[in-house]
Amino acid sequence: MKIEFRCLPGWKGRVPEPMPASANLPAWLRAMPRGAVSELLGSQIRTVKQCPPFVDAMGAGLLFPLIADLRVEGGSFTWDSGLPAHPLARLTRSPIGVHLPEQLTGFPGADPERFAVKFTNPWTIAMPEGWSMLFSHPHNRLDLPFRTLTGLVDGFSGGFVHFPALWADPEFEGTLPAGTPVAQAMLVRREAIAIACREMDEDELAESLALQDALDADPGVYRKRFRAKAGAE
Repeated sequence: MKIEFRCLPGWKGRVPEPMPASANLPAWLRAMPRGAVSELLGSQIRTVKQCPPFVDAMGAGLLFPLIADLRVEGGSFTWDSGLPAHPLARLTRSPIGVHLPEQLTGFPGADPERFAVKFTNPWTIAMPEGWSMLFSHPHNRLDLPFRTLTGLVDGFSGGFVHFPALWADPEFEGTLPAGTPVAQAMLVRREAIAIACREMDEDELAESLALQDALDADPGVYRKRFRAKAGAE
């Protein structure tokens, strides 16, 4: 499967490119121990580093990066992208724009007295036919001082998709370096889903209990059984 990204003439090599999330996991996850002692239980327990769904979500899809260093001081944002102006294009060279507070009227968590930010994405996206792209906050990245809002976009190869976000940490001061992930993207299909809910029969209950016992005994069972099966299909 191929996705093609296009930027303005003269910008290639000057702006960070979208990157596979699997190759850009955060340093705190790499440094996290696989186990820790629980004060409550008085014994060693697994950390989320041994939870495949948690880690796999962080490594799924693509990350879209901040296009320039963004300095935050005293409630003000400053930057210098150094990008050349294009005589025809209307795309801003700024790494961020704003949404007026009124645009988020009634949205939980929005401050009616504060602008929301909008991270600039300099890449148009040509995705495979029949697919849409789901954008969200970088998965499990609560260390970032903003919260990117979620959006679902259909094929939009000629336009730019930017990323609105709430600034979640008003006390943050410092520099977010260029390349900081500001959105994570997954390809999805818009298909109707049939739902059926019922009780387990005896065989299904036995299978479920056996799996729970296996997961308790061996933290690698999920990857060995299910990831391998998914890769083979």
